[in-house]
Amino acid sequence: MKSFRKIFAAAVAVIAAVFLAANLLLLPSSQNSGSPYRVEIDRLAYGILEDGLESIRLSDCQYVKNIARCEGRVDAAFFEEGEFDYAVRVIDNVAYRFDYVFRPGREYRKFVLDVNLILIVMSVFILCIMLFLWRKIIKPFGELSDVPYELSRGNLSSPIKENRYRFFGRFVWGLNMLRENLEYHRESELRLQREKKTLVLSLSHDIKTPLSAIKLYAKALSKGLYSGRQKQLEIAGNIGAKADEIENFLAQIIEASSSDFLDLEVGQGEFYLSQLVEKIAGYYCEKLAILKTEFMVGEYTNCMLRGDFDRSVEVLQNIMENAAKYGDGHEIALTFSQEEDCQLVTVRNTGCTLPETELTHIFESFVRGTNADNVGGSGLGLYICRQLMHKMQGEVFAEIKEGQMFVTVIFVRA
Repeated sequence: MKSFRKIFAAAVAVIAAVFLAANLLLLPSSQNSGSPYRVEIDRLAYGILEDGLESIRLSDCQYVKNIARCEGRVDAAFFEEGEFDYAVRVIDNVAYRFDYVFRPGREYRKFVLDVNLILIVMSVFILCIMLFLWRKIIKPFGELSDVPYELSRGNLSSPIKENRYRFFGRFVWGLNMLRENLEYHRESELRLQREKKTLVLSLSHDIKTPLSAIKLYAKALSKGLYSGRQKQLEIAGNIGAKADEIENFLAQIIEASSSDFLDLEVGQGEFYLSQLVEKIAGYYCEKLAILKTEFMVGEYTNCMLRGDFDRSVEVLQNIMENAAKYGDGHEIALTFSQEEDCQLVTVRNTGCTLPETELTHIFESFVRGTNADNVGGSGLGLYICRQLMHKMQGEVFAEIKEGQMFVTVIFVRA
């Protein structure tokens, strides 16, 4: 974008230089400014008046090339145009024609005019082409340049719009296909993770029943309910050891299934609150306007925040998407407050239908509220938000007030 501006400025400078150079080459020399040929003609006329035509030496003249005297009555031939421009003086009732060279001829002036006209047309054409390329190709492509980066960050919620000129038809179509494919694979991966976790938890629960039976047999053998005391004790010890081993294995499975299964990388840096607000507002102003949802951004005092800027944008985007999906579509607001060394950013939406009894579980993995039965989702959005905020030494919590949902993200101020 900046490179094109430099190219455009350079093109304008070159066009101006070409105009200037062409006119300097085509126009007469600056030393001929004014009307010095008139002075020379007047001087010659005075010389003719004093000493006669025979006294004039044209070799000493700079501009006048010929002097013709009209003998008798002046006729039309006297005024015919010739090779030079001319001026007529009447001296002692005799007409004299002074042919001089000072201005270019008429054909030459027409040539200069034509050259300038051609240069103007070409310049306008070139500038119009460059402006057209800027508005219809380069600027839209600059807006599309962020799409691959957003896709790499997992921002797959909105399709890419194509302009009416369709210069990027297949490119935009391909990006939309890529977005849908990535979204499909992400949903498939999350569904697989959910099934895996369900399977592990189910197996761990099912294994507890035979494990309890093994322990009971071990206790029975240890109490001598079977003949062969020494053998019974040996078997009981082996069964107990195996039972403990299985129990430890189950404990490891349950611990693994309860731990984080998403690899969330977070960089530690610093960014301004205004950058975060501008990013979110710039994206959702248009989207919510299309959905006929009122979007308000409250006043805030700009400050420096600690954390990963891209991950912070992802957190607020997840919360904004939930507000758009689960609210009534009337209003979504972004408000701000400060507490001690923390900056609080709250997303509020009207029309909350989530029961307060489920509020404590919405940040758990694969947990969805009863108000989400008819809305697509994986149950991981808020879980990912909390994990990301914890890695940035922040927090996120939710509360319900007067039928409105408030989700607050706590950032640490730098």
